[in-house]
Order: sequence, then structure tokens, then C-alpha cells
Amino acid sequence: MMIPREVVEEVRRRTDIVELIGSYVTLKRAGSNFGGLCPFHSEKTPSFTVFPDSESFYCFGCGAGGDAITFVMKNENLDYPSAVEVLAARAGIQIVKEQEKSTGGLTRKRVHDMNKDAAKFFHQCLLAPIGAEGLKYLTEKRGLSMALIKHFGLGFAPGSFNMLTDYMHKKGYTDAELAQGFLCGISQKNGRAYDYFRNRVMFPIIDTAGNVIAFGGRVMDDSKPKYLNSSDTPAFQKRKNLFALNFAKNHSTDRLILCEGYMDVISLHAYGFENAVATLGTAITPEQARLMTKYTKQVIICYDADEAGQRAAVKAMEVLGQVGMDVRVLHVNDAKDPDEYLRKFGDARFRRLIEGSRTEFSYKSEKIFAKYSMDIPEERIKASEELCALIAATPSKVEREIYASMVADKLKISIDSLKNDIERTRSKKLRALKQKESKDAGLSAKGYGDRVNPDTARNVQAVAAEEAIIGLLMLYPEHRKMITSGTIALTEEDFFSALGKRAFARIMKMEQEEGGFSYSLLGEDFTPDEMGRLQSMLQKRRALAENGTAVLRASVTTLLEQKRKSDARESGDVVQSIQQLLDAKKKKQ
Repeated sequence: MMIPREVVEEVRRRTDIVELIGSYVTLKRAGSNFGGLCPFHSEKTPSFTVFPDSESFYCFGCGAGGDAITFVMKNENLDYPSAVEVLAARAGIQIVKEQEKSTGGLTRKRVHDMNKDAAKFFHQCLLAPIGAEGLKYLTEKRGLSMALIKHFGLGFAPGSFNMLTDYMHKKGYTDAELAQGFLCGISQKNGRAYDYFRNRVMFPIIDTAGNVIAFGGRVMDDSKPKYLNSSDTPAFQKRKNLFALNFAKNHSTDRLILCEGYMDVISLHAYGFENAVATLGTAITPEQARLMTKYTKQVIICYDADEAGQRAAVKAMEVLGQVGMDVRVLHVNDAKDPDEYLRKFGDARFRRLIEGSRTEFSYKSEKIFAKYSMDIPEERIKASEELCALIAATPSKVEREIYASMVADKLKISIDSLKNDIERTRSKKLRALKQKESKDAGLSAKGYGDRVNPDTARNVQAVAAEEAIIGLLMLYPEHRKMITSGTIALTEEDFFSALGKRAFARIMKMEQEEGGFSYSLLGEDFTPDEMGRLQSMLQKRRALAENGTAVLRASVTTLLEQKRKSDARESGDVVQSIQQLLDAKKKKQ
């Protein structure tokens, strides 16, 4: 193990899991535990629970679970050692590794250091003669002040193929590291490194802790793509970050303004709207939506006025609505985007636009009314059908009543007729949803679609017995001793699934080591999703009153019986297959 066991245990002891997860998720006390909206899937009703007594978490909705280390692994997309390092730094613990990584993998800290040096290089180039074109673009064409350029750390990547690469070599970075961090590419023709960003104005992407985690670059000529962004690294994932959130988080009490581009955000900040953020070259993701719930309850979507921008706004409404956000849409008139609008009309007029932003229902219903003529009966009917579907999707009965009244007046039909159609549409959708849930539950009970333990579908009873055993072994030292002493005979080969074999083997190996079994150390050998399954096994056993020796013995008996039946069935299948081949051969002769 790269990080000594005692260090991992000390990191775990000095990490308050409620405080840790509370820095990512808004938690509320629920008895002796804490609950909140799950950061790993979209939900409006909290199903995510943190258990202070066992220093663990579990989502009863999506099955994510584990300890503090698992949470950091899953939330930050880190491997086990890197997650331990993050928590160690947070707790002020110095880690002395037993051995360095032999894989040559790039660490999160190394990416941070590398990007910080690259950001300095880009900024220095912007202020030097070589960056004159970039500086002219930012100051003259986009109207940015030098103070704003420094505030955002903007820079310029020269058109040379190796200026950044040579600079980074002098700082001690290798071509392999630069390539993994997407600061250079490697030529397939001659194997030489070349600068990834060339002839571009550079926008550093900075996380909420102040680390430079990636870059976006806008080209100075007609080259494609217009914007080039860093790909995912150990320190960065596009889908989990937002541009300028490091600044906007301090001004987000009332709301966040969501833009499409870097320049829109910078212009908004320049005019005093410092709660603006942007996605990173992609449509908004569920992860980004959940990230915003940490800082605010309302988001105003401020996308470009063109058709593509409005389509993206509709998609953003859906994603943000799924995490319970109050979503508003700002319509920019007489300008192609927020940046142009601000430069043409100023901040006071833009502020009036914000205050007049429309709710999701207003925005979508106006689009429907604009599409059809109310003077033509057939078109009124089509508008009514679309509006009924829109209102039916609204969870609140009060809101449905209000919207129905508004729409009935505009359609010039009775509100009772409209409400009847709305409820019929809603009932139809609910029936379809229940049928789908019932079908999914049936498949789940049979183990189909289980990506964490695909062996479940082959023998549900065997895997259920395995999970009971593993849950009992993780919870109770006396049960582990019964296995190690031979009081209950059970080996790795008695388990049916590959996951069950691995979990049992690791638990029993740790039990016989100095220090004994430790749940936190499982994360070194199991993925975050597998840790979630192990946490599920723990939660199921904790919820039951009876977990004594009789339950363990019964579960072992069931497992052995099911394993024997499966082995016999598979053996019979092999014999049958051989016999069929022999019969076929005889027929040919």
C-alpha cells in the first residue's frame, strides 16, 4: 500500500464526515443522522443520509455509499490514494508514502502546480509584445479593463508550437505530464511534443479553492474549433465544474446567473453582476445543476438570443428543475448575447431584464401561444393539448390551478373543461410511470441490469445470501472470528459472485493482519460504486433486529446450497453441450 495503514486511520479519525459532506451538500438533522439531496443523482425529495455514528453515508435512491474517503473519490473522481491525500491535507496531516507510484500517473496536486505555472506563462505572454493581438482583442474589441484582465487571470497562448512546452520543461515537467494535463500533444509523425493551445486568448478555469484546474482558449483567427477546452484530468471534469464559480459563490445568496460563454460571464462581472457563471463548452449537466444547489435556490438562465441558445435554455430548465431549482429565463432583446446587450444598453437596463425574467411556465407557455393562431379552432385545440401536457407536468396542485385559470382565459374555453383534460393527461402519465417502475422493479428483483454485481441475474438467492454474510462480517468482529477459527467453515471459493469472492477474501485477509478489519481500507481495492454496494449490505443488516450466529449460519447454508445447485446446473450444461457436439459429429459421419 502506498499510504501506510496508520496514516489512513488517522485521516479517517480526524475527518468529521458531517462537516466534510456538509461542505458539498446542504444537510439537515434527522434524528441522530443528517439528510439532504443526493449529490450523485438528481432528486427533489432527500434520500441521502449521513450517519455520524458509523462515519458513513448512503443514498437510498441511487445506492451511492461509503465513508469519507469514498465520498471524495466519487465526488472528485479520484483514486483511493489521491482521495486520502485530499483529506490528509484538509486535516493538516503530512503523508510520507511507503513507495512512489510506479504507474507514472499524474496526481491532482501535480496538475494544480502545472496549471498554475502555465497560467503565469499565458498571462506574461498577454502583457508582452508577443501577446499584442490578444490584448488588443480583449481591451479594444471586448472592452475589458486591465484590472478585469488581471482579476480573471486572462492570458495569451502564442502561435509557436513549443514556447509553452519549452517553458514547462524548464520548470521540471515532462512531456508525459504535459500531455496528460492537456497542455501539449505528442506528434504521431516524430514523437515530439507540441503546444496544445496556440494563438488563443486563454481563460483559466479556477475551482472554489483557488486552484487552476483547466483552461479554455478562444482562437484569434478563423481556425476551428473557435473555443478549445482542456479535457478531463485527475483535477478536472467538465461536467462537474463551472467557470467563475470561484467568484460567484460569494454573491449567490439570491440567485446565480447561468451563461453560455466565458465572455458573457466576464462582461456581467464587469458591470457588477458578480453572481454569473458559465458551463465549460458543453450543455449543462446534472452534476453542474447539483453543484449550484450548494450555493443558491434560484438560477436565471441568460443564454444567447438565437434559436440554438433558446433550445439550450429549454434543456437547461429541465436539468435545473430536476434538482428542485427555481428557474427563470432572461430574454435578451436587441442583442445577440448578454455581452453585447450590456455594452449597448448598460447595467441599469440589464437589471430590469433580470427583475422581469420569466418563470419556466411563462417561458414555455408563451412559446406555445406564439406557435399557434387563436383565431383558428384547429390550432387552438393543438395549443390546448400542449398546454395541458405542460401544466400536467407541474407537481403542485395550487400551481396547476393558477396556470389552468391563466390558460383558459387566453384560449377562451371553460376552466372546467381545461382542468378535466389536464387531470386526464396527468393520470395517463402517472399510469405509464407506475408501469415502468413496476417493470424496473421486477427486473431489479431478478438481478437484471445490476452493473455493480452482474452475477446477480444468474442466481439471485445465492447473491442475497452472500450479501447477508458480508454485511454481518463487516459489522460484527465475533462473526469474523467464527470464520477465522473454523467454527463456521467458509472459504472464498464458496461464494458465487466475483464481487462476493473479492469482498470476503479482503475482509478475512484484513482480519488476520495486525490491526484487524477496517472498513475504510476497503476503498483501496473496491470502486466507489462497489463501496456503495458494500454500504448497502451494512445498512440492510443494521435495519434488522436479529443478526446473531443463527442468521450467519442460515445464510452460509443457503449460500452453499445455491452454489452447489448452480455448479451442478452449469456442469450439466457443459455435459449436455459436449453430447450435442458428439451427436452432430455422428450424423455427419
